[in-house]
Amino acid sequence: MSKATLVIMAAGIGSRFGGGIKQLAPVGPNGEIIMDYSIYDAMEAGFDKVVFVIRRDLEKDFKEVIGKRVEKIVDVAYAYQELMDIPEKYQKKFSARTKPWGTGQAILCCKELVDSPFLVINADDYYGKEAYAEAYRYLTEKQNSTEPLPICMVGFVLKNTLSDNGGVTRGVCKVSEEGYLTRIVETYNIQKRPEGAVIVSEAGEQHIDPEEAVSMNMWGLRPEFFGILEKGFAEFLESTGKEELKREYLLPTIIGELLKENKISVKALQSNDQWFGVTYKEDREAVVTAVRRLVDEGVYPERI
Repeated sequence: MSKATLVIMAAGIGSRFGGGIKQLAPVGPNGEIIMDYSIYDAMEAGFDKVVFVIRRDLEKDFKEVIGKRVEKIVDVAYAYQELMDIPEKYQKKFSARTKPWGTGQAILCCKELVDSPFLVINADDYYGKEAYAEAYRYLTEKQNSTEPLPICMVGFVLKNTLSDNGGVTRGVCKVSEEGYLTRIVETYNIQKRPEGAVIVSEAGEQHIDPEEAVSMNMWGLRPEFFGILEKGFAEFLESTGKEELKREYLLPTIIGELLKENKISVKALQSNDQWFGVTYKEDREAVVTAVRRLVDEGVYPERI
């Protein structure tokens, strides 16, 4: 089988989850966490390596809860996303910063560990089996080399990705009739309503179609993408003021800019599986119920 790597972004602690490490909260019948199911599905699809992006201060807990188990069944590597893991000339400029740099820099941390096509996912999102199968198929098939760098995303329906417990951020996508991403807009504070969904901002509430395609940070990328990210991150640091302590280098924003510049082509794959995740502490109960249902239906064994 062709080589492909799963990159799991797990560096965030998630303040909205009550200060706990939400990525390590058990949801399965035998204490499994969401990442267990993600890795199970990815390996079943054909992925042969897992890279965890974590913070060094989480390393001990992380390896105890999942790392040591996974290392027994698949090739595992760790990348560390650190605040001052930036070129030295910028370190003084951003000495007051406490917020991580975002998903773009998280992927950049994997540069020395990944040499095959790779799929990026969030640690606390369940994407379903179909998503991994579709992504693996795309990443390992021969691409037309005359196109801009070919990558992919797996999209989900907005209404299936909302939380009952508060607003969420989603990359809202426009897809061409040929199935390619044409635009992506990082959209904040999308809230569920009985009649659908709204974007809540200081200006008020704006209706958004609950059937819109959204990105859940499931991107199929290639090693050449690291060079693009590295150049873009340097430009980002240069253009960010030292007082902009919360500005982030985000993958959906980066990909949106690259699309405008025609530097990439993004195949929009669609998964019909139900997405679920733990954004808020209160979401966990619904996830436990959903996992139990999948086990009862035979999608997963009782213990994985």
